[in-house]
Amino acid sequence: MAFPTHPDNFFEHFRVGQVLEHATPRTVTAGDTALYTALYGTRFALHSSDDFARSLGLPQAPLDDLLVFNLVFGKTVADISLNAIANLGYAAGRFGQPVYCGDTLRTVSTVTGLRQNKEGQTGVVYVHSRGLNQRGELVLEYNRWVMVRKRDATAPAPHPVVPELPSTVPATDLAIPAGLHSRGYDTTLAGSPHLWEDYQPGERIDHVDAMTVEEADHMLATRLYQNPARVHFNQHAERGGRFGRRLVYGGHIISLARALSFNGLANALRVAAIHGGRHVGPTFAGDTIYAWSEVLDKTPLPAAPDFGALRIRTVAAKDRPCADFPYQVAEGTYEPAIVLDFDYTVLMPRRESRGA
Repeated sequence: MAFPTHPDNFFEHFRVGQVLEHATPRTVTAGDTALYTALYGTRFALHSSDDFARSLGLPQAPLDDLLVFNLVFGKTVADISLNAIANLGYAAGRFGQPVYCGDTLRTVSTVTGLRQNKEGQTGVVYVHSRGLNQRGELVLEYNRWVMVRKRDATAPAPHPVVPELPSTVPATDLAIPAGLHSRGYDTTLAGSPHLWEDYQPGERIDHVDAMTVEEADHMLATRLYQNPARVHFNQHAERGGRFGRRLVYGGHIISLARALSFNGLANALRVAAIHGGRHVGPTFAGDTIYAWSEVLDKTPLPAAPDFGALRIRTVAAKDRPCADFPYQVAEGTYEPAIVLDFDYTVLMPRRESRGA
C-alpha cells in the first residue's frame, strides 16, 4: 500500500480566505532555550534568569521573543513557503502572552491576498499567522508575504487581492505581561545603566560585535524551529539552484541581529511588536554578521508607566563592520553588504519609575 507524502502548495493552490492549521504542536522545554542561547549567545537577563524574571513580577524566565517568533513561523513553512523563491516582508506583528517552558505552541494562518507576477511563473501570497498556546491564548500574530512558484504556468491567474497592512503597531496595542513591573530593576545584572530616558530618536548605535555563520549552526537552528525548507538543507538540490549553495534562513539572521544588539540595548527586555522587515540580501555559511540600530521613536505607556516603548530599526550587514557605513540607507536602496532591515518596538524600564 502506498502512502502519500505531504503535498507541496504552489501559488495556484492558494485561495483568499483559506485557513491553514499547521502541524505540529510543540511543547517547549529548557532544552530549547539552552540550545537557542548556544546558537546565538543571547544575553538578555529577563530570558536568562528565573530569579531576574521573578524580581520583575513574572513567574519564571519567559522564552526569548524571537525564539517564539521562529517556532511559530517554522510551522507555517511546509504549507506556505516550501516552494517560495523569497520571503518578501513582514508587517503588523504583535507579541501577546509570554511563553514559558512547558507551554505548547501551534500556528494557524489565513490567506489574505494573492497577486500573480507579470512573468506568469510566480505569484505573491499574503498570510496572517497566529501563534497560540495550549489555552488558545495569542502569543504572536504577524503578516508576511512570500513569492511562490507556480507548478503550472498556464494555470489561470487569480483575481489580484492585496491587503492593506498598517505601517506600525500602535503603542496602545502593545501587550504588557500581567504582573510585569520594573521596581528594583537591577541595571548591573541586566548589563547596562542606560534606560528609556537615555535614548533619543535619531540616535544610532553600532553594536560592534559580530558573529560568523557556520553551516552547522544555521542548519541546526532551522531544525530547532521544525522549518523543513529544502533551500536551507539540501545541498544536492541547491547546487543547481539560484545561488549554487544552501541559503541561511532569514530568521537565523534576525535572531543574530537581536543577540548582537545587546551591546547598546541591553535593557530592551521584550520585543513587543514587529512593524516591518525585509531580508534585503542572501546570507551564506562563512559570512560574518554585524548589526547597527537607529532609534526611530520613543513613546511612554500610560497603561504601563514602569516602561516606555522604543521603536528600533536594526540593520544587519555581512562581512562589513557597521562603522564603515555612512549610516544612511535610502528607501528601497541598500548597500550590497546589507542583508536585513528590521523595524520593531521593544519595552524598556523607565528611570523615573524606579525612583532613581
